[in-house]
Amino acid sequence: MMTPSDEDVSAVLRKVFGFREFRPNQEQIVRAILEKRDVFAVMPTGGGKSLCYQLPAVLLPGTCMVISPLISLMKDQVDGARVNGIRAAFLNSSLLPDERDRVMQELLSNSLDLIYVAPERFVLDHFRQMLGRVKISMAVIDEAHCISEWGHDFRPDYLSLSDLVTLFPDQPVAAFTATATHHVQQDILDKLALRTPLVVRASFDRPNLFYDVRFKEHADAQLVSLIKKNTGKAGIIYRASRKSVDETAAMLQAKGFRALPYHAGLSDDTRKRHQEAFIRDEVEVIVATIAFGMGIDKSNVRYVIHADLPKSIENYYQETGRAGRDGEAAQCTLLFAQGDISKLRYFIDAMDDETERKRALAALSKVISFASTSVCRRRSLLDYFGEHYPLENCSSCDICLGTREVVDCTRDAQMLLSAIVRTEERFGAMHIVDIVLGSNNRKIRDFGHDRLKTYGVGKGRSKRYWRQLVDELLAQKVIDKSEGLYPTLYLLPKGLQILKHEACVTMVRVVDNVVNNASALPYDQELFELLRILRKQIAQEQGIPPYVVFSDRSLHDMASIFPRSAETMLSVLGVGEAKLARYGRQFLRLIDRYCSDHPERAA
Repeated sequence: MMTPSDEDVSAVLRKVFGFREFRPNQEQIVRAILEKRDVFAVMPTGGGKSLCYQLPAVLLPGTCMVISPLISLMKDQVDGARVNGIRAAFLNSSLLPDERDRVMQELLSNSLDLIYVAPERFVLDHFRQMLGRVKISMAVIDEAHCISEWGHDFRPDYLSLSDLVTLFPDQPVAAFTATATHHVQQDILDKLALRTPLVVRASFDRPNLFYDVRFKEHADAQLVSLIKKNTGKAGIIYRASRKSVDETAAMLQAKGFRALPYHAGLSDDTRKRHQEAFIRDEVEVIVATIAFGMGIDKSNVRYVIHADLPKSIENYYQETGRAGRDGEAAQCTLLFAQGDISKLRYFIDAMDDETERKRALAALSKVISFASTSVCRRRSLLDYFGEHYPLENCSSCDICLGTREVVDCTRDAQMLLSAIVRTEERFGAMHIVDIVLGSNNRKIRDFGHDRLKTYGVGKGRSKRYWRQLVDELLAQKVIDKSEGLYPTLYLLPKGLQILKHEACVTMVRVVDNVVNNASALPYDQELFELLRILRKQIAQEQGIPPYVVFSDRSLHDMASIFPRSAETMLSVLGVGEAKLARYGRQFLRLIDRYCSDHPERAA
């Protein structure tokens, strides 16, 4: 077979996917696959990985096999491909026997462009033997970091994927992941033994995401405030334990929010129902454990909140990456207090494997550094993945956009350090803060700490300020905490220098946090809401997620350019010929009616 021409590729891009041009790196990858070359690509979430193999799957004879660990995602991926006119199906344990038989018949009769398969199925000998009777156009490994023991989500079943290059000696093998350090990348390449692959390492930068770290205080009230600012928008809240997930979801429900929990302690059926309710816009908020992967392919998540510390930068990057997959502005907020560190340390210290324990501690240290830094959040994230961010100001993180002031807090630090020394380094942070504030509680009186020279010296500042200063001194290695259930504060050498006036302490205070919506194009809000209602009605009728019909970005485009004809509708981002034929008439009718009712807006 001849390699498809540039005209063929452009036609499929436009007619099937509704795009006029490729995103960065996509065309290079598509071309390599069409030339039967192996590919390894690290591309951020929302970077358009699926198009890189779905487009060749349409053009090449045979079936593209995609191996993915995200069983909960497969149906949505297949639904999304089908509405674009791609013949797609999936094989995993969620299918009933007759459904599985039907898919197998389609596969054996070469009636599919695309088949999604769980790695557990690929391991089975009888499945591999059956593949010998199928014309496979290429093999794709999604979430390729799962093959690396150094990755954040290692899956033993993924090790069998090293057989792909021998099973398909004449077909390309392509591997994709959204998160991999250079070390993990090399480990993946070594294990898969790809044949002189095209290696693409795209930028990890997600310009549409706003990164925001806030001091955690009264977390429930902070969560309520953040959700109210995003009323009507989809969001994910991550908590560290199943108990905190259930408590947070119940708290939000009691306050009238449409929120549901999601964690491994729930039954498979409950998890599935909760996830589908979120994907179909029936609930606005899903509260989930950090440890349990959700497999969310929802493109219009407008905010992600980490109410507890993530375990690693890879986890944080992947979880925040579930926001703004449609390219529209989204906010990623991390609530951070030093108390969270001891909770994670408790689990890490309980690890039997010394190597794993050291690795987990190193990963936690990187997260603490990210949360405590006064450097641009984007620069810190990209630096972790070995990428240099060239700009001085990213204009989309709390450090760069917040009203910042670097204050000399040496005198206040001396007050805290003096209180620690005068109490013989036997008390925790809250007690030390209470001394400085002059609190009149029983514990203070029982120990006679109301008679200390430092008692009440900090009355002029808030309790929140003093707690933040304790966190800052811990982050700057001025003080440290003892191990155990009731950690006490003690001075490090730098703390002694500050007490003796031999060193100073400064603290970056972010006074204001502003969400950057610069990437959002102006659009008619009322029309957008009407389009959303229509989208949801169609999605419910067809039993698919609303974003599969059209993404938020497509609806924003419609509400901006007011398409009145099929030709104009095809100029909307993400509207291809299959979607135009399937949904175009209903959306055009709504837009036409709206323009007639509001001629001044459509002018």
